[in-house]
Amino acid sequence: MNEKILANRYRLTEQIGMGGMAIVYRAVDLRTGHNVAVKVLRPEFNEDREFIGRFQREAEAASKMTHHNIVNLLDVGMDGENRYLVMEYVQGKTLKEVIHERGKLSAPLACQIAIRILSALEHAHRNGIVHRDIKPQNILVHEDGHIKVADFGIARIADSATLTKGDNVMGSVHYFSPEQARGEGATAASDIYSTGIVLYEMLTGRVPYDGDNPVAVAMQHLHATPVPIQSLAPDVPASVIRVCMKAMEKNPAMRYQSARDMATDLRDALAERGDRALIADSDPEIYQPKPPVTPGENKPNPGSGNTAGQAGLIATLLAKRSMIRIGTDILLALVIIAGLFFGGRAIYRQILTTVTVPDVVGMDLSEAELVISREGMSVGKEPKYIASDEYPESAVIMQNPAAGTTARKGDSVILIISAGPTDFDMPDVMNKPVDEATELLESRGLKVTRDRAASSSVEKGNVMNQIPAAGEKVTKDTAVTLTISGGMTTIPNMTGGTLGNAEEEIMKNNLTLQTALKYTPTDNPELHGTVAEQLPEANSQAAEDTAVSLVLYEHPDMIQTVQVSVKLPKDEQALKVKISVQASGSNIELDSRSYTVAPEDPRTIEETFKIPDGRPYYYLVYVGDVLQVQKQLNPEAFPPDPTATPGESGGK
Repeated sequence: MNEKILANRYRLTEQIGMGGMAIVYRAVDLRTGHNVAVKVLRPEFNEDREFIGRFQREAEAASKMTHHNIVNLLDVGMDGENRYLVMEYVQGKTLKEVIHERGKLSAPLACQIAIRILSALEHAHRNGIVHRDIKPQNILVHEDGHIKVADFGIARIADSATLTKGDNVMGSVHYFSPEQARGEGATAASDIYSTGIVLYEMLTGRVPYDGDNPVAVAMQHLHATPVPIQSLAPDVPASVIRVCMKAMEKNPAMRYQSARDMATDLRDALAERGDRALIADSDPEIYQPKPPVTPGENKPNPGSGNTAGQAGLIATLLAKRSMIRIGTDILLALVIIAGLFFGGRAIYRQILTTVTVPDVVGMDLSEAELVISREGMSVGKEPKYIASDEYPESAVIMQNPAAGTTARKGDSVILIISAGPTDFDMPDVMNKPVDEATELLESRGLKVTRDRAASSSVEKGNVMNQIPAAGEKVTKDTAVTLTISGGMTTIPNMTGGTLGNAEEEIMKNNLTLQTALKYTPTDNPELHGTVAEQLPEANSQAAEDTAVSLVLYEHPDMIQTVQVSVKLPKDEQALKVKISVQASGSNIELDSRSYTVAPEDPRTIEETFKIPDGRPYYYLVYVGDVLQVQKQLNPEAFPPDPTATPGESGGK
């Protein structure tokens, strides 16, 4: 394009993206002054009638979609030969950038984002639109926390007829479904598979399938099994893993059959952890009912009437007719009598097959289903849910047909069910201290989950991100994830140094040590006890209090272990016991093991601890939060401390 102003309205300020079919610009709408995103189709598609027709149909379909988790279409037009779409402009990052920066996301946060993606997909699928290219690069995270799915409309027409004309499908090979890998058409189930891949990446920080070339990755979608999530992210609940793996089933029939179903299971997975997320609030497309259909009025039965009056009419006609007309009149009478007979039989059949619709408003859904079934009717598939202050959760708010009206046996009754309290605007807690923010949210009945991230711009202990974002509609049962600033510190280089030096660096840089230590063998006795590896890597930025994992060298002839035997008093209650190991003069735990000892359990705990170097070490026994025993592990290192609390200990 040579001109900088499109259609005398959109001033193109910079190119922000390029795909196989279109170029995307950031622009200013000269009528409103707002920033917008303008996607201009590549010139080579301008003369393709099939493509133009599909483009126009899909643009029209996309214009009918309005959803808070979709980058909405604002305008469609032509400027000369240039066909363009105008969409809302989202200031922020892609989900891919967020994953790259953070490595992996907490399970509640990943589920919240996935639920919003599924909300957008449910809305699209109900409008007959398949996205076909769900990937983190197409998920936009607004700087205020809103989640937006991009590239609707164009993606719908990216089928086999257009892939050969410049659309580089291999660019999305890490996320497309097995059926797409086989060259088959994409369906709603394909979008769900791709969402499962995105959820896997959020939970683990990596894609499930990777390779040297697109064909190798595509073959893995068809035949390979991904690395188990629990081996990459042990903290992810099993319920969340089950949802992710079902979405990633290679057979479309084994996957979730709708985005709504997957979102519901993610909500239930959060609820198992006490992180209940009511999908009806943040996902109205999944639960919001369509306007009830007004039942049609019964038309009068053409065969109904006053039978006695009709018979009298026949007698009068017969009396007045001449003998010449008797045959004709008799024939007419037979026709009328036949009409009476069949009309009466129709009325009789209608009376036998009709029923008065029962009143189920206010009943629990299960009770309403029972009452309706007793009348020979059924409940419409997938009852619709809306928020309500008047009716408790799961109670019937409205019904169609209305109570007392006449319907036929076998008809369905559409029910609208209460999803619980009315929604309200999510409070703004950005930059507030974590305790203040948590107290404010919990006072509104919200369920708060917190995670931490490094930040040099937000004060340590303050909220740096919130999901849902401020102003988004929520209810008292909505799960909220707050990301708290952990400040920022630099990870020191500890490799090659002693463990004691590493402890000093960890304390000096406001870090913590990940227990327990790990070891790797070495043939060099001089390396025994020194740091071989560390994670996070040296000189990287991290939040304060980040746990640093260390791997120490150990020489087989210098490994020293000590067996500890701890005797516990008898107690009628279960005891929480913890044994930790620390070097003399240090308060950093190098090893920590916890136990719950029931009254009927043995009263002796025996453990073996490894001594990483030649320093003096203590083991400390806590019962509850009270220190009960402090005992030297390796007495040969130096004379026993006379101030140490007596304890029971064995030797090496």
